[in-house]
Amino acid sequence: MTNRIRFLLNDQEVSLSSIDPTTTLLDYLRLNRRLTGSKEGCAEGDCGACTVLVGRLIKGQLMYEAVNACIRFVGSLNATHVVTVEHLAAKDGTLHPVQQAMVDCHGSQCGFCTPGFVMSLYGLWLTNEAPSRAEIERALQGNLCRCTGYEPIVKAAEQMGRIRPSAVFDALSRERETIITTLQSMTSTDTIVLEGDGRNLIVPNSVEALANTLTAHPKATIVAGATDVGLWVTKQMRVLDPVVFINHLSELQDISMGDAGITLGAGVSYAAAFDCLRSEIPAFGRLIERIGGQQVRNMGTIGGNIANGSPIGDTPPALIALGATVTLRSTAGTRTLPLEDFFIDYGKQDRKPDEFVERIFVPRPKPASHFAVYKISKRRDEDISALCGAFYLETDEGKVSTLRIAFGGMAGTPKRAHAVEAALMGKPWNEATIQAARDAFDVDYQPLSDWRATADYRQLTAKNLATRFFLETSGNGQELQRFAMEVV
Repeated sequence: MTNRIRFLLNDQEVSLSSIDPTTTLLDYLRLNRRLTGSKEGCAEGDCGACTVLVGRLIKGQLMYEAVNACIRFVGSLNATHVVTVEHLAAKDGTLHPVQQAMVDCHGSQCGFCTPGFVMSLYGLWLTNEAPSRAEIERALQGNLCRCTGYEPIVKAAEQMGRIRPSAVFDALSRERETIITTLQSMTSTDTIVLEGDGRNLIVPNSVEALANTLTAHPKATIVAGATDVGLWVTKQMRVLDPVVFINHLSELQDISMGDAGITLGAGVSYAAAFDCLRSEIPAFGRLIERIGGQQVRNMGTIGGNIANGSPIGDTPPALIALGATVTLRSTAGTRTLPLEDFFIDYGKQDRKPDEFVERIFVPRPKPASHFAVYKISKRRDEDISALCGAFYLETDEGKVSTLRIAFGGMAGTPKRAHAVEAALMGKPWNEATIQAARDAFDVDYQPLSDWRATADYRQLTAKNLATRFFLETSGNGQELQRFAMEVV
């Protein structure tokens, strides 16, 4: 074992032998390093004012991603390159093209959110020389601004792509090989164990070491993307000890595709899974585009979305409807179970204290099947679901032969609609059958009222989504339009 975390911060090497395991990157930047360009707006990964870039080596390639520093823990940064807004301008004060475009297009007013926008745009500038309007908007989903109306910022994004001087100007481009060499030297072959304020953080060097760590510390908190755990600290003020960071484990970040389906390592982020899922299961890809902003999608993992057991997690309903399985691992070996069986009750999952989610298998939908997932939220982008429904259907000679319906936000766990399915199985796939089955939702679900939606709203919306799914799969565009107008 070793007792030191090492990473690059802009152009300086950082080595820490002691730090509180729940110290956020934002607090470290502002309080310890006096780098105050990154701002705290929400402390929950929602507004983007704290956005920085974090670079890491992925299969030997240096990749930079925009992340929320307010919920990213310092303990997760070993062998990474943290880039803040202070690192963009040249030493003589010449602004980076991204910064200059923001000035030229009047993309800043009060200025509080500006550094976060600049860093999100910088991440786009590094990877896309001519971003489309849709790509720009997607990159900025996780950045909120009350002043500009966004149009000047979008214009700055369009202009920055045309201002692309020699790579020598940009520090990350100019020093790329040096950065890669430095990060390689920082990669630890040993498990890292640090203590700070009487608490411990552990960075296992392999999945075997992770299993051993959980055997020794069954009450440890596992942190992958921290998009949920970060809020436990910043909003609920929880004291966590020990904290085990796994975002660096390449063994948990593999994606493989076969004839039977897709296997996702538990550490695969939403962003990393996006292209694969969008290609193989388009409706799933569209769902991922609505999970948080780009910063959250870069950090958050599908395995984490499952492991935390939230009843309003976005991916479990879709995965359950597709018939996904989850594999758990411990020092005793592995076991695989249907994902729907993993969720037992609110806050309770079928996972022993020394087990962790290792991978998820998603069966490939059959060619003639229908699959859809619907997320209902107050805002279209970057919002938590009031409810999320997923439907998978196969028919044989016009009758329902296979049907799985799952909802989040309707119960204490993501839950199948078994009564609705039973009411439809073997029946003709027509409007009369759907109308007759709507009442079965009252058997499956007794949702609660909260600030996101009332119980009555959730129940009626779930029934309406079933009707919508039928209209979409029956190809009746006019009826779907009429139904949509009636619902509104």
